[in-house]
Amino acid sequence: MANEMTLDTPILGGAGGDDLIKDTTTKDFVVDVVEASKQVPVLVDFWAPWCGPCRQLTPVLEKAVRAAKGAVKLVKLNIDEHPQIPGQMGVQSIPAVFAFQDGKPVDGFMGALPESRVTAFIARLIGKETEDEPSELEAAEAALAAGDVNTAAQIFGEGLQKDAESAEAAAGLARCYINLGDLIRAEQTLALIPPAKAESAAAAGARAALDLAKKGADAGDVTALRAKLDADPNDHQARFDLALALNAKGEREGALDALLAIVAKNRGWKDEAARKQLLQLFEAWGGADPVTVAGRQRLSSLLFA
Repeated sequence: MANEMTLDTPILGGAGGDDLIKDTTTKDFVVDVVEASKQVPVLVDFWAPWCGPCRQLTPVLEKAVRAAKGAVKLVKLNIDEHPQIPGQMGVQSIPAVFAFQDGKPVDGFMGALPESRVTAFIARLIGKETEDEPSELEAAEAALAAGDVNTAAQIFGEGLQKDAESAEAAAGLARCYINLGDLIRAEQTLALIPPAKAESAAAAGARAALDLAKKGADAGDVTALRAKLDADPNDHQARFDLALALNAKGEREGALDALLAIVAKNRGWKDEAARKQLLQLFEAWGGADPVTVAGRQRLSSLLFA
């Protein structure tokens, strides 16, 4: 790597001859990640030399990958030197880790997770069971995903009382308000997040969800938009608006299908508006959401075809 080494710079596996850990480039990404993941799962660590949390996560990732003893590999990509791939995949905050399997992204996370959670992530990826109990915030996320907004809001609220600077708790509570249609309180809750944590994955995801909720309110009626598409299947604007309207109603698969159809027919439409909107949807839904995982797979298939 071209950057100057310091005493706290993680030792890169590629430089040490460790075939489990290596650095890659835009040119080599397909071989190092897409093709390699057809043999064994590959974790891709998107990082930059200026990113403090990246330096915290790197040794944790390397330790966990080596502990897996060949069941998974780690490939690192410096987003400053090679911005094209992270741009296509919607990497908007780092560190960001994507897991590729059978040539496609299947899971991922953002932020400098502790060792226990990185180990659990890899264990899930390679099919091993862990005995870790979910945290309170993870329980709140599960409740929100199951549609139990009141329980989720209560847990997130308690978490915010315990730690007024918790970006995860504030972002989670904001998403509860979004689900309830109270966009004003959602915005007020997001304003509680300290500036130092404003770019965290949790905060960014909640902001994306709030922006999408506002767009969905202006997108128009689903029935009317579908009628426009029946009259003209090539009306990309109607299909784009339909995606936003469907997402606002919680119909994520429908929103995904509509935007992917635009990408497939005319990727460059309005400066790749459909692809960019998909990336915002993925950020709002969260990297672990099944629709996000499936959507990234399908988008990657179109982009790397």
